Order: sequence, then C-alpha cells, then structure tokens
Amino acid sequence: MSGPPDDTSPTAGWFVGREHFLPIRVYYEDTDFTGLVYHANYVRYFERGRSDFLRAIGVGHSLLLDRADPAAFVVTRVEVDYKLPARIDDALLVRTTYDAFRGAKLTVRQSILRGEARLADAVVYAACIDLAGRPRRPPAILVEKVRPWLAPGD
Repeated sequence: MSGPPDDTSPTAGWFVGREHFLPIRVYYEDTDFTGLVYHANYVRYFERGRSDFLRAIGVGHSLLLDRADPAAFVVTRVEVDYKLPARIDDALLVRTTYDAFRGAKLTVRQSILRGEARLADAVVYAACIDLAGRPRRPPAILVEKVRPWLAPGD
C-alpha cells in the first residue's frame, strides 16, 4: 500500500508560451436536469483559469489582499460565445491569455475545450480595485509579474 504523493496541492495548470492551461473535470453538481453543464458554470471555469494563471506566476489573490494597500479584481464585463455543450465526467481544458493591462483595466481571452472541440470562448474585462470597490492603479508587483505575459505591444 502506498501513501499520498509528496505534493498533494491542487494543480495550477501549466503554460505554453503566453497561454495558461488548466484541466477541469465536470462533476454532477455542474450539470442541469438535462445532464449538460449549466451555462453559468462556464463562467466559473473561466474564473478558475484566470485565478490559477495569477497564482502560477506568483501573484495570487491572497498576496494582493494581504498587502498594506490591499487590491482585488472586479469583473466589469464578460462576453461568452457558447459553441458546444459539456457533459458529466468530461475532461475540459481552460485556456487563458492575459492580453492587455491599461491603467486599472485588464483584458483576458479564454476558451474551454474538450479534446480538440472548442466549447466556449470568452473575453473578460476586469478592473483592479481597492477594498472599498474604487478603481485603483494595480500594485507594482502585479504589473511586474503580469507584464511578460501580455500581448506584444501592451
């Protein structure tokens, strides 16, 4: 009988070039009465992709909140194009690319795939805020960590 692996922490995915990949499994709780993934859960999967992207580059949400001048993100707009349904037990891949950081605003492109099939695409617009909900300039550590991953020219 073997024990757990040395590292039992959840995966934060991996990078290929500028793009982050996060595997997701569809569970029963993700589906509606038809057995398909409920539409709002795709937005949750996209959120996981964005959060794990930041965690993987060393600037997770808790680091931003634990600062003397705490910062967080608020999504200001989400554009989702649903193409194909996902079903229970599907192995999905959330692909995330941070495209632009202008002032407090951030633009992120994402997609969800099952194998080669593209299930959904999204463009997410977010803003960096203080804990009172006001827009603020992002902390220097955030800009420094995200800048190498942005689209060329941004």
